[in-house]
Amino acid sequence: MAIIFSKVGIIGGGISGLAAAKQLSKHNPMVFEATDSIGGVWKHCTFRTTKLQTPRCDYQFSDYPWPQTDDNSSFPSYAEILDYLDSYAKHFDLFKFINFNSKVTEIKFVGDHETMAYQSLMSGKPMWEVAVYNTNSDTIQWYSFEFIVVCTGKYGDIPIIPKFPMKKGPEVFKGKVMHSQDYSKLNTQESTQLLKGKKVVVVGYKKSAIDLAVECAEANQDEEGKACTMVVRTLHWTVPHYSIWGLPFYIFYSTRFSQFFHQRPNQGIFRDLLCNLISPMRKTTSKIIESYLLWKLPLIKYGLKPEHPFEEDYASCQMAILPEKFFPEVEKGKINFKKTSNWWFSEGGVEFDDNTKLDADLVILATGYDGKKKLKDILPEPFKSFLQFPSGMLPLYRGTIHPLIPNMAFIGYVESVSNLHTSEIRCKWLANLVDDKFELPSTEKMLEQITTEMEIMKKSTRFYKRTCISTYSINHTDEICQEMGWNSWRKKSWLAEAFSPYNSRDYEHDI
Repeated sequence: MAIIFSKVGIIGGGISGLAAAKQLSKHNPMVFEATDSIGGVWKHCTFRTTKLQTPRCDYQFSDYPWPQTDDNSSFPSYAEILDYLDSYAKHFDLFKFINFNSKVTEIKFVGDHETMAYQSLMSGKPMWEVAVYNTNSDTIQWYSFEFIVVCTGKYGDIPIIPKFPMKKGPEVFKGKVMHSQDYSKLNTQESTQLLKGKKVVVVGYKKSAIDLAVECAEANQDEEGKACTMVVRTLHWTVPHYSIWGLPFYIFYSTRFSQFFHQRPNQGIFRDLLCNLISPMRKTTSKIIESYLLWKLPLIKYGLKPEHPFEEDYASCQMAILPEKFFPEVEKGKINFKKTSNWWFSEGGVEFDDNTKLDADLVILATGYDGKKKLKDILPEPFKSFLQFPSGMLPLYRGTIHPLIPNMAFIGYVESVSNLHTSEIRCKWLANLVDDKFELPSTEKMLEQITTEMEIMKKSTRFYKRTCISTYSINHTDEICQEMGWNSWRKKSWLAEAFSPYNSRDYEHDI
């Protein structure tokens, strides 16, 4: 079979894949999407009640604002987000690049092994061969690319399933066990029928688990309805909305002034000293937010107050926005909690390390996804071994380039308050890099920068095994702008520069 050659290949049709296709459109990229639609996790890993976790104004492409609607709520539903992404793709004619039902199954390196570096990004020579399985025709086609952009994302596809001792796993349970990914494939009628009248256990306490618990409560409102129990191993701070003591949330973390108090990479000895001196102010900010949440939500009443500071959840992108109905359903007795370090299955339900038991008909595992395994399943050796790092974080320069993997970029593996903006600005940076508008630093310099950023994460939070830049996102984008030759200060006045929030609209183009 003939190998089809193209300059740029993009794997994935979620927000990162769309952003990459838009920014690299001059190269006529080929986008491979394994399913029959765009949207990524917004299409395939959401529930009927799923809403955006960041305000609408902070989750939009720089050159395509949200359309005006009758209901411009701050947190649009997943369906509204899919409509927005579809409209964006149509507006910029991106569908012509996308190959649907096209699953990448294998990647081969065909470049020069002696010079595995980024000295010539677009040399006209193939660097990678990609096997793509078409689910409609049941055929495999090979493609050859000079450059590949991996946008498969950290979520979806490969669920994390907890491991259990012998004869204590799902096989001994007489009820039904499923992962939240399987639940997300159900329509409204199917999910309601699954939950109604059942004793449901939801394992987890992050956004998906919280949404699941609410849907379970809603399906069991009648007198025969059963309560849902959340099995919680690690508590995290949750917030009801983006306002703290009447002040907008961005004041605390999303302005240059507020982020000045936090550590950042390459800050120098003087700033290191200053950050240590003003650390009480960071702690005070965290305490102000915690005091509001403890006043607003019955966290102490239900034993849901985390032991760690709020700041650590924000610095690791662990903060979740609560559905409005969550604590009202808790107060009605429709949602219960069981805190535990260890649990396992029994014939009639689940058991815990304090010798208590919980009867169950259905156990839903909201235990997350293995994004790294997705990468390792398609990358060849030795490159897949380069993804291993002692910290657990994916080692990427500017959250995009692995210094030891040539002519390949990874978009969507860095988190912030707005993951859409985080992905889009990196795609703009990548497009400039591919067009030879600037050069990468040496491999040693890139690895040094990566290590520095990882050390900042370790100092900021105990939950550092995910790359999150939320406490220094503006500085991080400053450095990206400087490499592109853009002005890093984007506001019209010093006052706005210091105290107004940054979002994607500030980076529509160079100024």
